Amino acid sequence: MTEQRYAAHLVVTAQDFTSSGWKEVLAVTSRECYSAMWQALSTVARKAIEEGRNQHCKVLWLLADACSMMLSPKSLNEPFKPFMVMEGRRSVIPDDLSESDIAFYAEIVDAIDDPWLKARVADLVWLKQRPRNVQFALAAIDAYRLIPLHTETWVRGGHECWERAISLAHMLRAGAGTRLTEMEAAIIDAFNSATEESGFLALWLADLMDTHGLGRTQSSVIAQKLNALAVEFEGDGDLHRSREYFDAASRWFDRSGDEAKSAEMTVAVAEAWVKEAIARVSSDQPSHTAAASFYEKAIQIYRSIPRSQISIHRGDERIAELHRHMSDAGEMSLGELGSIKTPGVDISELVENARKSVAGKSVQDALFSFANIYQGARVDQIRTSAAKILQQSIFRRLAGSTHLSRDGRVIAKQPAAGFDNAPASDDPALWAQMVHDYQILINIVVHGDIWPAHDVLLQEHRLREDDFIVLASQSSIVPRGRERLFGKALYAGFDHNFIVSMHLLAPQIEHMVRFHLKNAGVKTTNLDIDGIENENGLSTLMGLPETETVFGKDLSFEIKALFCDALGPNLRNELAHGLLDDDSFQSIHAIYAWWMGLRLVFNTFWNAARKAESDKGVEENNDN
Repeated sequence: MTEQRYAAHLVVTAQDFTSSGWKEVLAVTSRECYSAMWQALSTVARKAIEEGRNQHCKVLWLLADACSMMLSPKSLNEPFKPFMVMEGRRSVIPDDLSESDIAFYAEIVDAIDDPWLKARVADLVWLKQRPRNVQFALAAIDAYRLIPLHTETWVRGGHECWERAISLAHMLRAGAGTRLTEMEAAIIDAFNSATEESGFLALWLADLMDTHGLGRTQSSVIAQKLNALAVEFEGDGDLHRSREYFDAASRWFDRSGDEAKSAEMTVAVAEAWVKEAIARVSSDQPSHTAAASFYEKAIQIYRSIPRSQISIHRGDERIAELHRHMSDAGEMSLGELGSIKTPGVDISELVENARKSVAGKSVQDALFSFANIYQGARVDQIRTSAAKILQQSIFRRLAGSTHLSRDGRVIAKQPAAGFDNAPASDDPALWAQMVHDYQILINIVVHGDIWPAHDVLLQEHRLREDDFIVLASQSSIVPRGRERLFGKALYAGFDHNFIVSMHLLAPQIEHMVRFHLKNAGVKTTNLDIDGIENENGLSTLMGLPETETVFGKDLSFEIKALFCDALGPNLRNELAHGLLDDDSFQSIHAIYAWWMGLRLVFNTFWNAARKAESDKGVEENNDN
C-alpha cells in the first residue's frame, strides 16, 4: 500500500478538480502513455502539498493514481494491476479507492477532454461503482477508441487501450450499440493504411482482430495485405519481420478457406528460417549453433503443412535436405562450445553476483543473463559425486530407504547400495542418490541465483504476456501451435503466478518431448490388448534410449528427475493427479522448473533477437 499522502477524510469536488491545474500539467507533458502522465501528475501533487493546497493535492494524487495502474485488458474482473510490487508493498489498485474517491471520479468524467485520462477515470468508475451505470462503460469505450492507431502510440499503451475497449463492447453486447462495428472499421482502416515504414503495426492490428474475432468477412483481403508486406520486408533483407508477416498471412488465408495460399505462406515462413541460418554462418561472427536451431525450426514448420499440400511444395524432399544441413551445422557447432564457470558456494556472494548479473541492463541482455545465470545440471558430475558418497557411507551400503509422499503413502523404495567398490551406472541406489543431490543443487541455485536475479528483473523491467508469446514463437524447441501456451506459462512464472505457470508448463514440456521424439522417428505410442494405440506418458518417454540422443544426457536427466521420478519432485505426475497443494506451487522445484523452461525457450530466441535488434539499430541510425 502507498504511504499516506492526504487526510483520509478529505473530500474533493469537481470545483477542486477544475482549479487544480491538471490541464496545464498534461499540456506540457511530452507523452503518449500513462506512465508519463502518472509521473507528471504525481510531481505536481507533491508540490501542492508543500504549498499547503490540500484539496488540489488530493485531486492530483487521485488522477496520478488512476494513471499509475497497469492495464491488463485480458482480465474482465481485475483489469487494473499495481505497476510496482516490492518487499511486501505495492502501488495503488482499484480496491484502494474509497467510495468518495469513485464518486469524485464519476463527477469529473464529463469535464475531462483528454482521451487517455477520461478513458481511465470512466473505466474505474464502471469497475467500482455500485450499482453500475453503463454510461461510464460507454464513456470509457469512446475515449479509448480516440487513441490513435499509430506505431508509436501502440507500443506506449495504445494496444491495451483498444483491447480494453473491445472487451468492454463484447461485455455490453447490444448495450454497446454500434461501437464494436465502428471499432472494427477503424482498425481495418488503420491496417489498410499501414506501410513497410509502420514496422509491425499491420501485424499487431491483424493479431488484435484475430484475438477478438474481428475482420472475418475480409479475411482474404487482410491475408493479401500481410503477404504483400512480408514480400517487401523480405526484399529489404528484414527476415525477422518478413517471417512474422508470412506466418500471419498463412493464418488469415486459412481462415478465408484458401488452403493452397495458406500452405504457400507456411513454406515462405520455413524458408525465411533457412535464410536466417545461412545468414548466421555467413556473418562476421558466424554461429553454427544458431544455424542448426534455425534449420530445426524450418523442419518443424514444413511438418505442419497439411498432407494435401505437402507434395505440391516437395515438402518431404525439402525436409530431408534440411535435416542434412542441420546435422552439418550441428557438427560444426561443437567447436563453438565454451566452458561456463560455476559461481562460488557462499550463498551471500551468489545472491550479490546474481543481482549484479542482470542489473542495469537492457531487457534482452538482462533476460539473457537471467536465462544463463546457471549452466544447468551436469549429470556426469552428479553421478560421480553420488558414487563417492555411496562408497564412503557404510550406513547407505547396509541399508536401503523408503520414500513417503506428503500424505504418508509409500511412493518409492531405495535398495541398499551393497559393498561393490563403485556402484554400477544403472544401480537404483546410485540413481536415488543422484536425484537427492540434484534437489540440494537446485535449492542452492534457486535461492542463490534465480530468485535474487528475478527480483531485479521485476524491479527494472515491465514485461507483458505478449512478449513471452513472441519469445516462444521464435524458439525452435517450442512446437508449432504451442507458442501461446508456452508464452502464457513463462509469463505467469515471471509474474510470480506459479500455480498457472506449472499447470500450463508441465503438459507442454511433455508434448515438447513427444513432438521432438516423433520428429526424430521414435515411436511414442503403445498398443493395448484391444488394439487401441495410446500415447506414452512422459515417464515412459524419458525411459526411451533415444531420448538422450535427441535432448542430450544433461537435459534428459533434469526432465526425468524434476518431472517424472517418484524419488524427486515428480511434478508432472503430482500435477496430473491433483496432488500438489498451494505451497507446492511456490516450492523451489516449481520455480526451477519455470526457469528451466524459460532457459530452453530463450536461448534459441536470443540468436534471432540479437539480429533483429541490430537491424533495428541500423534502421534507426539511418532515420536519424
